[in-house]
Amino acid sequence: MDQKTILITGCSSGIGYDAAFGLRERGWRVFATCRQQKDADALIAKGFESFPLDYADEASIETALSNVLRTTGGRLDALFNNGAFACPGAVEDLPRDALRSVFETNFFGYHDLIQKVIPIMRKQGFGRIINCSSVLGMVVLPWRGAYTASKFALEGLTHTLRIEMRDTPIHVILIQPGPVTTKIRENAIPHFEKWIDWKTSHRAAQYEKIYLKRLYEDRGKDRFELPPSAVTKKLINSLEAKNPRPCYYVTVPTYFMDILRRILPTRALDWVMSKG
Repeated sequence: MDQKTILITGCSSGIGYDAAFGLRERGWRVFATCRQQKDADALIAKGFESFPLDYADEASIETALSNVLRTTGGRLDALFNNGAFACPGAVEDLPRDALRSVFETNFFGYHDLIQKVIPIMRKQGFGRIINCSSVLGMVVLPWRGAYTASKFALEGLTHTLRIEMRDTPIHVILIQPGPVTTKIRENAIPHFEKWIDWKTSHRAAQYEKIYLKRLYEDRGKDRFELPPSAVTKKLINSLEAKNPRPCYYVTVPTYFMDILRRILPTRALDWVMSKG
């Protein structure tokens, strides 16, 4: 079988959706998964091989991967871990279960799927594992503690795995986008409303004056915001380069923040990031 195969998660919209189309256009056999069946059905209608994969459900991960391997004869060239969500709010207001829910999807689900594909790639003698992180896996912003913590954890896991896989034919790669046009803000609202009791918070006035406006109002594109296709371009590079880089930055802010975190003292960087 000459056609390369890739499993992509989080394909209902945004980065995953664009990646599925972009790679199919380049001749890849794309298994485009979504958390919900209705979104998978929409992709099936567009000609994709699609089915549910919910990172928070171990059985769902197992079933999805089994579906892929059954149709490819046990082969998988690449995995693009992409699905994620945010639960905004001040760290002091985050209940344990809110953090747990974010980590189940943004971290533990990634790890579970990675563990399952490594033996497949080791046996076949090749493979690439690409994890979609964020500029918020490099630096922090206030009110985004749960998401940032999950991305810092993912980056630590990915860097460690990359070193451990040096004696194998498996490449482990990070993609680190900055502001990209997605539905992450809209999708975060139900989680905020479920977990954050902002009205009784010590920071209620700050929520009301600053953060609720940012969360609920569509302020249009950020100054440096790029479309999801910018991530797809770097994904293609990471998949098709003979010797892929360990990390691929996307958007000017990611490059800029990498420079700042290297040259600024911690307190100075804290001041910059506190401006939001």
